[in-house]
Amino acid sequence: MTDPSVAAHPGPHTGPDLDRDLDLDLDLDLNLDLDLDRHAEWIAGLPKAELHVHHVGSAAPAVVAGLAARHPEAGVPADEAELADYFRFTDFDHFIAVYLSVMDLIRDAEDVRALTYGVAEQLHGQQVRYAELTVSPYSHIHRGIPAEAVVEAVEDARRSAERELGLVLRWCFDIPGESGIPAADVTLDTALRLAPDGLVSFGLGGPEVGVPRPQFRDHFAAARAAGLHSVPHAGETTGPQTVWDALTALGAERIGHGIAAAQDPALLAHLAERRIPLEVCPTSNVATRAVPSLAAHPLPALVAAGCVVTVNSDDPPMFATDLNREYAVAAALLDLDRAGIAELARTAVRSSFAPPDVAARVLDEIDRYLAAG
Repeated sequence: MTDPSVAAHPGPHTGPDLDRDLDLDLDLDLNLDLDLDRHAEWIAGLPKAELHVHHVGSAAPAVVAGLAARHPEAGVPADEAELADYFRFTDFDHFIAVYLSVMDLIRDAEDVRALTYGVAEQLHGQQVRYAELTVSPYSHIHRGIPAEAVVEAVEDARRSAERELGLVLRWCFDIPGESGIPAADVTLDTALRLAPDGLVSFGLGGPEVGVPRPQFRDHFAAARAAGLHSVPHAGETTGPQTVWDALTALGAERIGHGIAAAQDPALLAHLAERRIPLEVCPTSNVATRAVPSLAAHPLPALVAAGCVVTVNSDDPPMFATDLNREYAVAAALLDLDRAGIAELARTAVRSSFAPPDVAARVLDEIDRYLAAG
């Protein structure tokens, strides 16, 4: 999904209330009769990398409820059960509005640090060894938290997560596109002036409609010149042209979502030939109505065209999912056995910007896990 300019999502929701949180079961169970349990236990132990997951979008429901109780003026339910209804989206714009209302709950650097470490704990619990977390500094800065405090908070959490959990975190600093050039200026300044050790990439999120990618050409050029990788969202809720714009104007090395590429054979061929990975988030696309159902999801078409596809969770608690569930969905959609699922995990590692030694270690873990059965 995107990290709109102001929101705090909850963390992976895998408890007994999972199925009531979003109206997804019709698509999962009736339209495709997916067997999500077939490999679930094995997937739960599989070492993984997560490349498309949003910082605030991964806040645990309990964290959101606690913040809502402290800040009732934000209008976010302080009861976890009520949050389930609050997180029922009618369309992508509604998702953005809810996301922003939750972002308003993050008021100081301590909140940012606690949120970040909480996300790390949830990723660790899913056997994620390496993750690139999309952070929108502008969303916090324009609410009054100094850029330096935001960066120090996430960096402190990153160092603690690696030391205490063995989880390697890296950042994508993301422009909330709906906030325009001013947000892009702040995001670029924060990235280049403060240059945190964990920063590896520069992104663009928020709504695609009415937010042309080429307007951020100069910002991405400056970020790439400074050594950051280009990973904008494109082709999530708009057509293939948005993906082309991300490639030609922003120098995209990976595409966030990119599912609209399935509508354009020339684009599919280009992505496959250039081996440009797509960060696909199936449940997210259904939850925000970017696609009408999993039955209509283009993941199989993207794979059939030879595209490099990674599987990710986006804003997991808001979509009543987590990375383990997304792997189960992908396995069912693609009819994968364990070897195929392991290859999905390897593809994520190979498509990442992980340090070579980290990538090699995780790949070896995946191989050994598969060999052990």
